[in-house]
Amino acid sequence: MGVSKTRTSFYRRLYLAWLINRGINNVPAIQAATGMPRRTAQDTLNAIHELDIACVFEGANKNGGYEIADWGPINPAWLEANAGRLAEVLEYPFPPTPTA
Repeated sequence: MGVSKTRTSFYRRLYLAWLINRGINNVPAIQAATGMPRRTAQDTLNAIHELDIACVFEGANKNGGYEIADWGPINPAWLEANAGRLAEVLEYPFPPTPTA
């Protein structure tokens, strides 16, 4: 049985928050680290707040990046320990490397 769309959506948001926290914090870098299409990256960034994670953009448009201002109910230690499993389910390369 495959993974549900609900679960992959949840995991994708968590994984992007984890990437941002590790400095992979703009759309081109997220695309390079995951192979995710630009639109998916943008849509996921816009949806992170639905998990009560405060994700803000800091800096100028071309030189800025996203930051996690507040993790809300999410435990970042759990996320750090389970990021590899999330990447595996999402079929993203792990560990990611920033290239942008």
